[in-house]
Amino acid sequence: MTSRTKTVIDNKSTRLIYKTNIVVIGAGQAGLSSAFYLKKMGLKPGKDFVILDKATNPGGAWQYRWPSLTLSTVNGIHDLPGMSFQETVPTGNPREVHANVAVPRYFECYEKTFGLTVFRPVAVSVVCNREVSLRVETDRGTFSTKGIINATGTWDTPYIPEYPGASVFKGQQLHTKDYQRADDFKGKHVLIVGSGISAIQLLDEISQVTRTTWVTRRVPRFNEGSFDAEKGRAAVAIVEDRVRRGLPAGSVVSVTGLPVTPAIIAMRKRGVLDRKPMFTEITEEGVRMADGSLLAVDIILWCTGFRSSLDHLMPLLIREENGGIVMGGRLATMVSKDPRIHLVGYGPSASTIGANRAGRAAAQELAEHLGLAVQPK
Repeated sequence: MTSRTKTVIDNKSTRLIYKTNIVVIGAGQAGLSSAFYLKKMGLKPGKDFVILDKATNPGGAWQYRWPSLTLSTVNGIHDLPGMSFQETVPTGNPREVHANVAVPRYFECYEKTFGLTVFRPVAVSVVCNREVSLRVETDRGTFSTKGIINATGTWDTPYIPEYPGASVFKGQQLHTKDYQRADDFKGKHVLIVGSGISAIQLLDEISQVTRTTWVTRRVPRFNEGSFDAEKGRAAVAIVEDRVRRGLPAGSVVSVTGLPVTPAIIAMRKRGVLDRKPMFTEITEEGVRMADGSLLAVDIILWCTGFRSSLDHLMPLLIREENGGIVMGGRLATMVSKDPRIHLVGYGPSASTIGANRAGRAAAQELAEHLGLAVQPK
């Protein structure tokens, strides 16, 4: 049984002080999946476990995506366990349904349907070890818990590599996270950096309204063949092997390559996919290209991805010297240095479909490790 240190535990409270068995940090796909399976095992939301989310509204990172990202262009939306996305949120024409509206609506309905009370907005600042317990400090009070399932994703940690001259550039430097609409770039020369799916999507949109140049560090690899379940499992296995060995987690897309979609075929016909090698330095007016020539640009759009948002776990010393984390457990969600900590949405579970499987594994393994008397339902 858990016990409250105060009876101040509701979404209108200015401070939360609570003792519980498990704290789930983050209410995106991975966090909600974990919470679903904790409840399915007989643990009570708000008592045996609590869910904290820093966002004001449901929807995880989806609510912050650019408006032009529709259900026809998004890289897959997978059902949360126990509830169909298509049956819950009538979508109509996928080309006209904005993902940053439909997915948050689905998450909100999911929370209500399964009684998964999420305390928000609650921002976790740090998690500290207190020998037999973990201390979770937030902007609305402190939680004492036996274990945590961390599902904070990556949206809050955009990555921009360091390049000489970045501080002298007179134009704008933006990240994928800052993007809203292509029309904002009209009349500008936009340098798009990156070889991931987001880079391709933004290159497609922006190139239709203004001049673009595309640069990548490595030659992009396009997957011309069909991408079936077997190839997907093989790709996830490669990423899983990395985190089990404590190497920095790579993305699944870096293994699979970019799927050749109708949009990419159309971009090829327009001559947009004229990839240039990465520049060597940034100048006041633009960049110095690999061949030594100067390229004047107005905006550098860094589509260089995100890193896992794990700074609040730094006092737990779970990282290796190389920056990686040795992961264990059935689906590599358990931190090997401390089995009280599970990371979902990290490494092989960073995809939406992987997040569901990881949520189930993390919930089951953590409950078993803590010796919680649960009854599967």
